[in-house]
Order: sequence, then C-alpha cells, then structure tokens
Amino acid sequence: MTTVLVTGIGGNVGQGILRNLRQDRPGFRLVGTDIHLVNGGSHLCDKTYVLPYAYERTYLDVVREVLRSETVDLIIPSTDYETYYLSTLRAEIPIVACSPPETNKMFLDKFMTYQLFGRVGLPFAQTTVASEYTGPSVGIVAKPREGRGSRGVIPNPSSVSRFGNDYVIQPLLTGGEITTSFFIDRNRRLHGMITFRRMLSAGTTILCEVVDDYNGQLLAIVSRLNECVTIRGSCNIQSMVTKDNEIVPFEVNGRISGTNSIRSHFGFKDVEYTVRDFLTGETLEPVVIKKGCAARILMDVIFPEQTLATEKNRYVHFELQ
Repeated sequence: MTTVLVTGIGGNVGQGILRNLRQDRPGFRLVGTDIHLVNGGSHLCDKTYVLPYAYERTYLDVVREVLRSETVDLIIPSTDYETYYLSTLRAEIPIVACSPPETNKMFLDKFMTYQLFGRVGLPFAQTTVASEYTGPSVGIVAKPREGRGSRGVIPNPSSVSRFGNDYVIQPLLTGGEITTSFFIDRNRRLHGMITFRRMLSAGTTILCEVVDDYNGQLLAIVSRLNECVTIRGSCNIQSMVTKDNEIVPFEVNGRISGTNSIRSHFGFKDVEYTVRDFLTGETLEPVVIKKGCAARILMDVIFPEQTLATEKNRYVHFELQ
C-alpha cells in the first residue's frame, strides 16, 4: 500500500492536501503530522504524529523516528519551514515533494526573494530588512521575513524601530490581491497555472474567483523565474494588481498553497500532479481552467466523549458539523 505523509495538517494547506488525496487516491494510506495531537485534519488520516516546529533543534530527529515507524513513499510538506528543512534531508529520507533546499531557502526568506527577482529582472515589491529601514512610518507594511504565509502582517506600524532582522518592510500596496499557483514538472517544464482574485481573513483565503486577465504578465514572470531557478512541483506567487493593471509580486511560497482544495475543482489539480510527478510517474493530466468562484466556511470536527489527550484519526468516532 502506498503511504503518503502530509505535514501541517492543523492548517488549511495540509487539510486541503488530505482532502484531495482522499478524493483522488482513496487507496493511499495517509499519515499526518502537526504540532498539536488533535487538529482539524486528523480525521482524514490513518495515523497521526506530533512534531516540534520545523526550526526547532529536535525536528529532524523526530521526523526520522516517524519515518522509521512508517513505510512512507512520499512526503508532502505544507508549511514553509518544513519545506525547507525536509528538503535538506533529501539524500536520506523518502521523496520530498518540493524544490531543492537552495531554492526553498530563497522562497522562505522574503528579502532573499526580493533580491532574486531583482537579479533576474522581474518586478517585486521593494523590500527592506526592518532594522535597516529609514523611510516613513506610513504607507508601509511590516511582515515576518521568513515564512508564516500572510500571518503576522502589520500595516502602518506605530514604530518600525521595534522590529529587527526577522522582519521586513514593504510598501503598503493598493489594488486587488491575486494568488497564482503554478506547477513545474520533473523536466523543468511549466505544466500550467491558475490565478485567483481573493479576499483574506487572518492570512487565509475566504473568498476567491478564477481570473485570467493577467495571464500574459504572469506567464512571463513564471517562465523567467523557471529559467533562472531550479523549481520543482507546485509553487505560489502572491501579487498586487495596481490601478494600471501592473502585476507586483510580494511573496513566493515554494510549496503547495492554501487554495489547493479550491483550485482542484477549477481544473488545476496540483496535489494529483505532485503524486504523479514525484511518485508514480504517470502522465500529468492537461490543465483546463474553468471559471468560477468559491467561499470558505468554518467547520467543526466533533469527537463525542473524548479528550484532547489521545490521538485522533479517521478510525476514531467523530462527527462533522
């Protein structure tokens, strides 16, 4: 039986990956990991494990222990830090569905991403390490330099001096936000892409609509990036569209992103592409994008008469509300 390990199952990215796998690969055995024993994705897994944060010293040793306990065929990381740290172990662990570590390191660090885009002649929001910023304190946004998706973002902070090297400053761009997912196969060919116009709450997409108005600009950006950097699998570019309809990227996620459960219904099935390209070697299905929109709702997973002290998985009694 094929076993796939999905990390970060407490978040919307990991949960979307699990739902896609359950739908498209019902015969797979799914192992999930998270920092919490009980989480929103555990009911989709056959087995779950608790891991420390990926940047903690013990993380890789605990991962090795999990892999010794399970016969894992493929690892799909769903967080930025895990994408990077797991990729550094590619020589000794099962297949990790992501780019090489040097690419993941650049995409993990927003300032390094900014420098990369500048070197290869691509647009990107002006980005300055917070401790080196000397500009005005209005019309800017402070955000974590590494990872965290869209969380921890502080528009117009009252004081920039309280931030150190772990934060960056970008201009507070106005316009519509878009998110573009694309997939690069094992032969470094762009298999396809999809773009959503979206609204966020607490860093998570809550409303989105498929758009193709900016495909020309985005195809040029993705193609140039693919020429200059070794990318593998699914990646995501977050951008703002200015009043002149110019695309200004401000972040890259070198992993499957949070709208994977939505875009699979609109013709872009990057979780399935990941399984085929990294594991089974099957031909990738053609990308045929459908128009439409989606809204997210809050859902409850109820475990009657149970505590948070024991493992939960799909064999434990639960109810979806």
